[in-house]
Amino acid sequence: MKRILLLGGIGEALALARRLGAEHIYSLAGLGKVPEDLTCQMRVGGFGGAEGLADFIHREGIELLVDATHPYAAQISRNAARAAAQAGIPCWALRRPGWMASAGDDWREVFDWPSLIAALAPFQRPLFTLGREPLEHLHEIPAHQHWTVRCLQGQPAGERAEVIGARGPFSLEDERALFARLNCDVLVSKNSGSAATEHKLQIARERGVPVLVLQRPSLPAVDREFSEAEALWQALQVANP
Repeated sequence: MKRILLLGGIGEALALARRLGAEHIYSLAGLGKVPEDLTCQMRVGGFGGAEGLADFIHREGIELLVDATHPYAAQISRNAARAAAQAGIPCWALRRPGWMASAGDDWREVFDWPSLIAALAPFQRPLFTLGREPLEHLHEIPAHQHWTVRCLQGQPAGERAEVIGARGPFSLEDERALFARLNCDVLVSKNSGSAATEHKLQIARERGVPVLVLQRPSLPAVDREFSEAEALWQALQVANP
């Protein structure tokens, strides 16, 4: 049976990890909650780039690398593809589809942080759901704006910002209450495609709130790519009879 190294970071990856046997390894970068209910081995932390990951693959006798990281974890995905090529093993990837705008949505795509800030200029109360990146810019908040940042860990943020520590999934009712409390006039989001955080888009639609959507990064070519976790799991069964 091929020994698998599963690079995680999304809910579907954890669901796969819970189905792996004791000889396989599930790896997390170290952000968020570490699961304690796995049969497979668990590793937390970075590898030291593509070369470090390739060394780990050789050392541990890994025969198949599965990249099930977040769609925006582009550097990790690039390292995974390079490391697998260096180690001479296949690299598979789980790449879930992004969300699609519906009737009534006002989505505006932005490409990087500078274009995002430029697009935010007309607004006063943005809600950021990008993760931790906005925390590096709290000192740059324009005088006419108040920011709310939702990420995994809360922190003090001063008079013109609020940082909410929260972990999905978020219910429709909770999202509706949050939007009402904040009275936000724009939502800033990645296009993660996750069902756990999709309700915010419905509330934005209900309230007529525009959504600034950060464009997905380009990801490297791999040996096999899957859009659904179950299809990946079935392929693993064929590869590991």
